[in-house]
Order: sequence, then structure tokens, then C-alpha cells
Amino acid sequence: METPATADSNRPGKVRIVLALLPLLIFAGLAVIFWSQLDSGRSISEIPSALIGTKAPSLDMPPLEGATFKGADMPALTDAAIKGKLTLVNVWASWCVPCREENPIILELAKDPRLTVVGINYKDQTGNALRFLGELGNPFSAVGVDSRGKAAIDWGVYGIPESYLVDASGTIVYKRVGPFDDRSLKEGLYPAIEKAVAGK
Repeated sequence: METPATADSNRPGKVRIVLALLPLLIFAGLAVIFWSQLDSGRSISEIPSALIGTKAPSLDMPPLEGATFKGADMPALTDAAIKGKLTLVNVWASWCVPCREENPIILELAKDPRLTVVGINYKDQTGNALRFLGELGNPFSAVGVDSRGKAAIDWGVYGIPESYLVDASGTIVYKRVGPFDDRSLKEGLYPAIEKAVAGK
């Protein structure tokens, strides 16, 4: 028969077992949540940005030295480069394979007269970035160098490529995480451009 004294002496052992199992239970709970998110089929590109509907972060980055646009030195990416214009801000790097795959789409978007296309060159080497633009084509009217990733933090970048549509008033109206494809253009970017042009 267990006496009260015996029960009290067993209590520390039970507490130790519960404390030992607690991290395992927390891990199991987090694993279930993580797995359910993966299994849901939701893409990170569908996660809404907290910045949509807010003013775009300030742009004040040095230019990509040696880059040209329409035969002239490419300007730095500053607020003045996008002021009063419907602008697509594309975050890219030469080491980013999806950025290479996306570049032809960005080149086509740059031909749209309603749109200004600018780039944030993220944690890249100048020579590599210049080769990227030289080999694949330069869609950007201005490029800002974000060598330490500060601007990417300000813009809430998850990973690159990422693109932000900023209307003429300087408000972010659309965000794409990952490279553009036919579906994201038709269902996301093009309607956002039409809406911004219409002033809705």
C-alpha cells in the first residue's frame, strides 16, 4: 500500500518525466502544423503581404556601376525614379536561377508603356550582375544595389525573385513571391495593372 510519504517521494520522478516529454510534445505539435501547411497545397506566392495597401518603403540605393539603359548610364534607384509612375519593382540576383528563368517575362513587361520596371539587385557581385544583364537583356530603367539586404528587409522580401507593383501614388498594390508565370500574370499582375491604371 502506498502511503502519503511514498506518493510525495514519487512526485519528483513524475515531474521529471513530464518535463522530459514536454519538448517532444511541442515538437510533435509544430510538426503537425507544418505538415498541414505543406499538405494544403498553398504556395508561398499566395501568402498576402502586410505591405499591400501601404506606402512603398523609401528607395535610396546606389546604382549598379557600369550598367546602361538605352545607351546611357543607368541611374540609381531612388524615390525620384518611380515618383508618379506605375512601377514594377523586381528583386533579383545573378546567382538566382528562377531570376534567370523569369527575365524574359520581365523584359516583355518593360515594353508595356503603362509600366516602369526597376530592379533591386540583391546581395550580388557587380561583375556577375552586369554579365546577367549583358547575357539575358536589361529590362530595368533603374537598378539599386542592395549589397547587404537592408532594402529587401524593408520591402518584406521572403526570397527572390519577388516583384511589387507600386501605383502612381506610391502605394503597393500587388506582390508576387517567386517568378512570374502565365497564371500569375493573367490572374494577378495584369488585373492589378488594369485596376491601377483605372484608378480603382
